[in-house]
Amino acid sequence: MSIRICLSGATGHVGRELIGGILKNPDMELAACLGFSSAGRRLDSVLRMDCPGLPIHASVAQALEAGEIDVLIDYTTPDAVYRTVTEGISNGLHCVIGTSGLTNGEYTRIHELANNKCVGVFAAGNFSLTAALMMHFAQLAAQFVPHWELFDFAPDTKIDAPSGTTRELAYLLGQIGRPVSQVPPENVHGRPDSRGAKINGSQVHSIRVPGYYSSSEAVFGLPGERLSIRHDSISYAPYVEGTLLAVQRVSAMQGLVRGMGKLLGFEAEASK
Repeated sequence: MSIRICLSGATGHVGRELIGGILKNPDMELAACLGFSSAGRRLDSVLRMDCPGLPIHASVAQALEAGEIDVLIDYTTPDAVYRTVTEGISNGLHCVIGTSGLTNGEYTRIHELANNKCVGVFAAGNFSLTAALMMHFAQLAAQFVPHWELFDFAPDTKIDAPSGTTRELAYLLGQIGRPVSQVPPENVHGRPDSRGAKINGSQVHSIRVPGYYSSSEAVFGLPGERLSIRHDSISYAPYVEGTLLAVQRVSAMQGLVRGMGKLLGFEAEASK
């Protein structure tokens, strides 16, 4: 039986890519879609592409009234994702979260709710294979090099900082340890805030200027040497394969699992 998917954020950039991937997958069905600004309209008329003429709903509850759903995918905005995902979990849906901006506290509450409802939730800051490899290599480096800082690059139109990729990278490195600094940022003379924000122990610097798409970089250093591990996204297409892999596997999970490394079987795992 096909996995019946409700896609939240269906009319967004990633949503458009995902629709194509779902329609090509014989084991999946696009059963419903959510879109807050386009609710009440038909998907095909909004996207003006070859796709099902599904009605766009404003909430998970409305989508469930229209038919059965197995998995909710969310690619929306930081101010909408928590509400939508918790509504999905409360209705017994497995969830795949691609939206950035959730805090560790919100992830903790999602984990607790999913456990209570006996459903699985998978979240990743970036669903691409090469982004997962970057995070894996950074975790390996952190086991040997105790000095690192993180950089996050995106256009000035991005409303959240840091990006989900860099936030997840900080989370994963925080499982390894805390970086060492000869002069802790809070002891800097002048403007300590110029040293970036501390997230899960790592100093994170978010750059927001036109000309970038989405990049995350971990910079490690020892006396006389430096290692940079960086990932650059240049389109939304790489997110599709990883997201659909998560859709296939999330029903076997219970509670929240974070990080593509877990799905891909990397030795350095990130699970909640």
